[in-house]
Amino acid sequence: MHVMSRASDRAYAEIRGLILSGDAPPGAQLKEEQLADICGVSRTPVRDALRRLEAELFVVRSDSQRAFVAQWSSEDLSEMFTLRGMLEGHAAARAARRFTAEGLSALRACNARIEQAVVSSEQDIADFLEHNREFHRLIVEAAQSKYLESSLAMLVEQPIVRRTAMHYGPAQMVQSVREHQELIQAFAERDPDWARAVMTAHIRRAFHAFAKTAKRVSDEVS
Repeated sequence: MHVMSRASDRAYAEIRGLILSGDAPPGAQLKEEQLADICGVSRTPVRDALRRLEAELFVVRSDSQRAFVAQWSSEDLSEMFTLRGMLEGHAAARAARRFTAEGLSALRACNARIEQAVVSSEQDIADFLEHNREFHRLIVEAAQSKYLESSLAMLVEQPIVRRTAMHYGPAQMVQSVREHQELIQAFAERDPDWARAVMTAHIRRAFHAFAKTAKRVSDEVS
């Protein structure tokens, strides 16, 4: 049982990684036999992994039960970002009352690393993504709500959100750092209303940046 669980976890991590990296793009069919070869497991753990990914909305099934990487409509994306804004806004408000001095220090250090990735001679998108994700994770952690943590996990890690940052221009990434700095100020002042407002605006700007990028990419493809 434990062996099967480990195999399923390995398959889950591997397939999820393919989706997050874009190696398995939206709309791509996920064939169990090929995935079993890639993951180095049998097809049963792959089926388990696909069921988990389907529950997390990374994967969808056709009428014939074939698995595909999920694609989202503009309405789906708007709803995802709206929910994320509500939940992260609430997380920021809770965190403003709970951040310790050590927590704020970690948040400042994290934003400094994000800024370094932005201002480096060759903008390091991978570093930007990694440290940006850590910045938001620290806020959710400070909010001290297991319900928020589990609810946000799927929305924040959705590959479409990850790919948004891949198309950010320099000005947008600089703006992200500034908004993070204002969030830190709100946390330092222990002002939940300020923190909620900044976080909500931060997520809405990310949505509009994505919407413009998605339209541009769509126009280029067509």
